[in-house]
Amino acid sequence: MPACVHVVDDDASFRMAVERRLKNAGYEVATYPSAQQLLDDLPDESSPGCILLDVRIPGLSGPDLQARLIDLGSTLPIVFLTGHADTQTTVQTIKAGAQDFLTKPVSSDQLLGAIERAIAFHQARRDQRGELDRLRSLVGLLTPRERQVFDLVVRGKINKQIAAQLGTTVRTIKAHRHRVMEKMKVQSLAELVSIAERLGVLHAPETAK
Repeated sequence: MPACVHVVDDDASFRMAVERRLKNAGYEVATYPSAQQLLDDLPDESSPGCILLDVRIPGLSGPDLQARLIDLGSTLPIVFLTGHADTQTTVQTIKAGAQDFLTKPVSSDQLLGAIERAIAFHQARRDQRGELDRLRSLVGLLTPRERQVFDLVVRGKINKQIAAQLGTTVRTIKAHRHRVMEKMKVQSLAELVSIAERLGVLHAPETAK
């Protein structure tokens, strides 16, 4: 499914020109004459995309829309467009997470380059989120005792220490540890620690006995 660019600009002739340019480049395009119209019909984020957003729009401004989308949890990257660039607005929007800030008139190369980078960024974020969801589902397969062993193993505890803390035998801990590695689909302790780091397990308190 082609990536979709959501163009928000009150200038109808500009929307038409950009839509034609982006469609020729292979993108799907949705256009909105106002920020409110995009809010009323929020873009689908199930496929890669980005928002091409004018700064000065009647009603809700571009930066205001950016703030509203952040509050709504939108992950679509925003590329700002303006005919009147000023340092304060540029800094404000970039600090708030804008992917790029372009000044009209913008060349096709500039525009397409910014769109391509924004969509690549969105795709990478989606892939990362999908991988984290996969890892969380694997952790969800662990029994409560296996989860305790997992939490202690990734913190560097050896089998003897884990057995003492959980009130069981080293042999039992070895069996639990083997099942943890199997369920998490890893071959080494380093891989297990890497997963724990990515899931934030190492920043949480140890599982109590």
